[in-house]
Amino acid sequence: MKDKQLGNFDHLGSVPYLLRLPAVLRTTGLGRSTLYRLISERAFPPPVKLARRAVAWRQEEVQRWASARAPAAHRQRTGV
Repeated sequence: MKDKQLGNFDHLGSVPYLLRLPAVLRTTGLGRSTLYRLISERAFPPPVKLARRAVAWRQEEVQRWASARAPAAHRQRTGV
């Protein structure tokens, strides 16, 4: 089955699911400049170069980053 995001095929289990910039921005809630600032600070996973002018992020890395941020945000709100 072909995926609309990047042409990922389900039967190739080892092929990582890749997210393009709009999907990363929607997933994280970050703005473009904030995302690239975090990448330059090594606080967000860098993109994978697909072609000369095309990049994408590994979905697993973006989800791992978001999961790590959730407990920290909760601690800040609750003071725990």
